Amino acid sequence: MLGEPRIHVEETESTQLLLDPSLPEGAIATALHQTGGRGRFGRTWHDVPGASVLVSVLLKPPPGRNPAELTLVGGLAVARAIGPAARIKWPNDVLVDGRKVSGGIADLRDGAVVLGIGVNVNQTADELPPDARTPAASLRSLDGRERDVEELLAAVLHELDDAYGTWLDDGLAALYPEIAARDALRGTALYAGIRPDGRLELANGELMESGEIPGDVDVA
Repeated sequence: MLGEPRIHVEETESTQLLLDPSLPEGAIATALHQTGGRGRFGRTWHDVPGASVLVSVLLKPPPGRNPAELTLVGGLAVARAIGPAARIKWPNDVLVDGRKVSGGIADLRDGAVVLGIGVNVNQTADELPPDARTPAASLRSLDGRERDVEELLAAVLHELDDAYGTWLDDGLAALYPEIAARDALRGTALYAGIRPDGRLELANGELMESGEIPGDVDVA
């Protein structure tokens, strides 16, 4: 079961830095606020103290599984926890009504994977970044309802535990029908959609690789 042991701090540069591979699989790190949160390609992840799910999870997949697929596995878990309106934007974002409510990142550490997940929960519209590449939203800004961040964290971990277990047993193909059903890019002008192997197919037939996840890196 994911979630134990748990390291929790009020503030940190990034929860990604709080987990050591020597900890048991399933260990998590959470924070009320990150000062240096980051997304894919080093993009900054903004949060308001106490308004987001900010969690990193230590996973230890066996040889033979592609760890880069775990960003999609994490995205699916978040989408499940949010509800049927949530869509996955390859490779690591979750959208509702075309707006980004969640992002993920995976770092490779001595054979283990630290999977970071951020979910905008209770920010008001004026607390969200106005210039994000994909328009940003929180669950509250979408429907006006405040949520218990700990309850949503528990739901994300529950769904991640389930999706990760399926991925360990049967690979990404076992999760593909649900990923495809939630694919935010499928059939749009430029994209054919996510393939069963986790790559993104462009409308012209070219394939985009999710790529190797980075090794130990400093958070800027």
